[in-house]
Amino acid sequence: MHFLMRAKALVAFPGGFGTFDELFETLTLIQTKKIRAVPILLFGRAYWQRVINFDAMVEEGMIAAADLELFRYVETAEEASEAVYEFYSKNNTS
Repeated sequence: MHFLMRAKALVAFPGGFGTFDELFETLTLIQTKKIRAVPILLFGRAYWQRVINFDAMVEEGMIAAADLELFRYVETAEEASEAVYEFYSKNNTS
């Protein structure tokens, strides 16, 4: 929690339980507006879509369709950098 209070973004690479714990904790805190939104970047779309079926969660009513906008898939450092820049340009916060 203290880390997230200071974070400007969360970048998650393919990983295991610890990675999932940090990712879902962050998504939950942003979803419930307990912390301010930061860009959440998931490196490697193929991995994340294979291990987490976010669309099924929407279909089952477990999350809202709008929650899919809390994160973004990226493939390269350049794409990640652009995503962070776009997020803060659009939200006009630092």
